[in-house]
Amino acid sequence: MDFVIRKGINKAVIVLKILEDGRLIVVDNETTIRFMKVDELSLVEGFKVNIKHKYYKTNVVSFSNDGEYFSTLTADRKESCLYSTKTKKLITKVNRHHGEASCVGIDPLNRYMFSCGDDGKTFAIDIKSGKLVFTLPAHVDTINDIVFSANGNWVATCSYDRKISVFSLVTMSAKTKLKAHAAAVTKMKFIKGNRLVSIDKNSSAIVWDLFTGKVLERLQGIHDNVTQLITSKDDEFLFLGTTLGYILVYDLKTYELLSPKYIKIASPISALAFNNENHQLIIGTEDGFIMSYNIYAGEEKLKDMLKNKEFDTIQKEAEINPILAYTQIYSLVSNLWENTLAKAKIALQNNDRDKALLLLNTFKNIPSKNKIIQKTMADYVEFEKFAKFAKEGKLALAYSLSNTYPVYKSSKLYLALEDRWKKTFVQAQKYILDPKGMEKAKEVFKPYRGISEKTKLIQELLTQGEVYKRFRTAIGQKDFTICFELIKQHKFLKEFPEYDVLMNYADTLYIKSQELLNNDDTNSAVKMLRILSVFDDFKEEVKLLMHDIETKQKFFSAVENKEYDKAYEYMTQTEELQDTPEGIELQTKWNNDLVKANAYAVNGDALSVKKELMEYMKMSAKTTAIATVFAWCYMVQLEDNARDGASQLALEKGIKNYMLHFGLQEQIESFFILFKNKYPATKLNLEQLTQGSASMWRPSMIVMSILD
Repeated sequence: MDFVIRKGINKAVIVLKILEDGRLIVVDNETTIRFMKVDELSLVEGFKVNIKHKYYKTNVVSFSNDGEYFSTLTADRKESCLYSTKTKKLITKVNRHHGEASCVGIDPLNRYMFSCGDDGKTFAIDIKSGKLVFTLPAHVDTINDIVFSANGNWVATCSYDRKISVFSLVTMSAKTKLKAHAAAVTKMKFIKGNRLVSIDKNSSAIVWDLFTGKVLERLQGIHDNVTQLITSKDDEFLFLGTTLGYILVYDLKTYELLSPKYIKIASPISALAFNNENHQLIIGTEDGFIMSYNIYAGEEKLKDMLKNKEFDTIQKEAEINPILAYTQIYSLVSNLWENTLAKAKIALQNNDRDKALLLLNTFKNIPSKNKIIQKTMADYVEFEKFAKFAKEGKLALAYSLSNTYPVYKSSKLYLALEDRWKKTFVQAQKYILDPKGMEKAKEVFKPYRGISEKTKLIQELLTQGEVYKRFRTAIGQKDFTICFELIKQHKFLKEFPEYDVLMNYADTLYIKSQELLNNDDTNSAVKMLRILSVFDDFKEEVKLLMHDIETKQKFFSAVENKEYDKAYEYMTQTEELQDTPEGIELQTKWNNDLVKANAYAVNGDALSVKKELMEYMKMSAKTTAIATVFAWCYMVQLEDNARDGASQLALEKGIKNYMLHFGLQEQIESFFILFKNKYPATKLNLEQLTQGSASMWRPSMIVMSILD
């Protein structure tokens, strides 16, 4: 593929990010920051930070979505720094890591800057105040990446310990640890459908289900170190950039590798971004180039090719750019091929080979299609013989040929044979239900002797007549529990037409239930799902659907009745509720109130924090999040009192109270080091103090001063 635009900046490109206002941010390894027009890759403005990053496989620089803030590691990697983009001034620095800082990130809602380190720790800094607010669950080794869900509800970290830790920024609690990688996990990305894709040092890629923590798929075909990953609009395609300069592309619905060499660059790929507006993949390289590629390049040419019936050329274009196979024009060609092949088969069934060849001639220059054409023509050489056997009633010979040439099974003649068989089988079933009908049943089956696939069914029907009768009766009475008990004990029942009827009924129930749910007719849908819950193939899915329906009903009822404590609790159980208008409104209100509370916490004003969050105090879903705010507020009080000369005794009481409320946290450990330096004679030992935890904290424990 050819690039649309190419721009050189002379230094390795380490960050590409499209901001909320549409500008493209480009950062090089000397932390020169450029704001560009994304369509033109032309410079609008920029500035230099002059921090040289020798190592940038991890996110050593991160920007907020609004472009107001950015964070970066220092050149020696000892600290993480947070800056204001407008003033270019340092807001705060994180120097708490034991060892080097490894990567940074800013959440999508521009609330927190996260600093991750070789010590496995992640510190969350309030962007506005620059204060440490909380820490994420620790890893036992270096953290390689930190990523966020698009709505800002989830944050994930991955590490050399081969684990991925997922944390809820809504409830301020750990979600899960994902364990399936055999090597250090290096890169991740949240994708739609409550999924996460992760890559490890051995180039193994996993797609996870975040709700269950299970592996959905292991992506195949990666033979190089993956340096960057990005998705297209609506997460339709996944692009992987590698050390050797390749771009691999996957279909995120089927997880199929569309191309292992979609794009080839002469330098390692060091940054990726995607412009949703014009479907352009933007690539940054280690040798200092930015290139923009249209992933639907060649689509315009397809229109002219279609008009001229140049189907072979269309196929070649789709081989060059496999994403063209997802365009409407390519779908038209695919449908035309399927229809033409079907017509050609009918011509062959009528012994008109010339007509078939004439029909297929348009596609003969497409290698993949030509193979099918050649095989189809060869297969139908024996069709006249098949037709002769069928018409003469030599069914064993006719069925034998249809097994040799499966293409015959789509012919009208074969379908007529199967229709005749079904009628015969139904007739035999009626005879079996009559105690004196065994001989009659055997008689109607005589023409099917020697047909292996029919013999098994015939034998089962004749020898297991009573079981079949019970099965048939259970279906007639819609006693599906007995139906499936019989099927478990007698697998042969799956071969009977009644089983197909049963499963078709289940499919119909499922489709109707989904239609009813889409039309908000929940009660009718539930009735159908209760019936469907007996069917093994649907049991687990129905269980999840019923839980979601019940939760949604309770949620909307709670919102209507202004029982917001219940509403927030239901939102933690079913994340889809957060995307409803009611959920968005509630979450936005919480986020805004939390920002206000944080502003008071940074001043140690516990009374104002309490007033701001008063309506949430009885909400169990918010308890841990509120505890986090008060822990921050009380830490500010301790720091302020220490700076203002509070007595050793008063500070010791404050430390004890903090430990009793929140337990041993990074914040209190850091403060205690400073306290011991000032009062070396203290007999206080943090590990010997009674310890609480943020998860056990309750609003009844609120005090106006942690020193009281």
